[in-house]
Amino acid sequence: MKAATDYRERPPKFRPVGVVDIGSNSVRLVIYDSQRRAAAPVFNEKVLCGLGRGLAKSGQLSPEGVERALTALARFRTLCRAIDTDRIYAVATAAAREATNGKEFVAAAQAALSHDIQVLSGKQEARLAAYGVLGGIPDADGFVGDLGGGSLELVDVRRGEQTNGVTLPLGPLRLMDESGGSMIKARKIIDQHLDDADFLDALKGRTLYAVGGTWRNLGRLHMGQQAYPLHVIHGYQIARGSAETLADFVAGLTPATLHGVGPISRNRAETLPYGALVLQRLLDMGKPDDVVISAWGVREGLLFSKFNRKKRARDPLMAACWDFARRHSRSPSHEIELCDWTSLVFGTGKLKESDEDRRLRYAACMLADIGWRTPTDYRGDRSFNIVSQATFVGVDHPGRVFLALTVYFRYEGPSSTAGKELVALLADGMLERARQLAAAFRLAYVLTAAMPGLLPQIGLAVTRSKTLTLTLPDKLKDLRGEAVDKRLQQFADLLGCKFKIVIAPKT
Repeated sequence: MKAATDYRERPPKFRPVGVVDIGSNSVRLVIYDSQRRAAAPVFNEKVLCGLGRGLAKSGQLSPEGVERALTALARFRTLCRAIDTDRIYAVATAAAREATNGKEFVAAAQAALSHDIQVLSGKQEARLAAYGVLGGIPDADGFVGDLGGGSLELVDVRRGEQTNGVTLPLGPLRLMDESGGSMIKARKIIDQHLDDADFLDALKGRTLYAVGGTWRNLGRLHMGQQAYPLHVIHGYQIARGSAETLADFVAGLTPATLHGVGPISRNRAETLPYGALVLQRLLDMGKPDDVVISAWGVREGLLFSKFNRKKRARDPLMAACWDFARRHSRSPSHEIELCDWTSLVFGTGKLKESDEDRRLRYAACMLADIGWRTPTDYRGDRSFNIVSQATFVGVDHPGRVFLALTVYFRYEGPSSTAGKELVALLADGMLERARQLAAAFRLAYVLTAAMPGLLPQIGLAVTRSKTLTLTLPDKLKDLRGEAVDKRLQQFADLLGCKFKIVIAPKT
């Protein structure tokens, strides 16, 4: 990790990269700030064109959908030029590859976009969807299910690799056409194709990672029903029984009644019951333990596929938090020192850590100074909102809440109250650990004013006599003051220790 020095240096520059995804139901442009491990979207626009509407009957793309798609692509071309994208990747999926007029459409689409468009095969689409999930959830173990308008891709992933994969013609638009609007017939079609997926038994007892706008909307509906306190769809986990109840409920609704359930667009309301039925049958036949919603899919998988093995192996959470430090903290180098300094006490004794605990501590260190430009009275709340809602991946919801609360307590004080609903998402001991780590941060920042070079000279330890001991070298003895004494005592109280300050003799 290359260190920057402090806030007086210019922040890092990135070259934006655009991804255009021409699907059976939607056409989308996402522009990321760069092609890197933790790329952040700077622009995201979707148009529900319905290219695949009627395809199963006519064999051709919807004329209205084609017109809307070409208009959207021309707009995307202009936006990419305005943002000065360094490169563009454009792909088309099931509708474009299967329609008899698909080649004609792709030629017109390339002219509108002024860029080549790759028509993905079913296997390529499945591969990229799996890469997207593995890029955002590196320890994923289960099946990736990517439901588009025209097809369902299923891929077995484990230990960072993908094995069996299949593309099934089970997209909601296709099911609408082939079933003639009959949910009974649609169920028979779904069951027939899922029966043909001979590796579906391997899903039992594992996780289904749900990709695609239809299933994301189902996840949001479930969030609303549960009054879930963290409005972040990526990583949202639903137990199988609860997911089956939701899918059964939505599959039985009409587009008109769906509008009363949640903020569902007209176009999405037509397809959502069919997407819910696909999910219900997949859960019933595959019997996973749970469903986890992935905001990362084909588009992110496309970028991930361009990385070499070393870059793919980078921790996406740490990469994103390091980027936050470089952009928002006074001294990114200080945050690296903070990782090492907190390791003097965390990881041993009562503060023993698992690998995941240590990883979250390092991530919190990178985020510890992101609120410094905000007026004092608002730093805690604003920092909490930034961290809890950030486009981080590689972290589950309890971990996300832990990071947000740690930064909140760093500004508001470790004795501050935290929302009961969010605290309920934490595992045992995580709230206490967030307060303790925040207390260490508060001590560090009054010692250093967020500048690098000081923490490596300052000792911190919990002795056998249960005394939290801060050791200052003689040349830094004047750093001692009321603020340091107060913060040290605060930290010691949370550890159940006494405290003292030692001035090391000159050497």
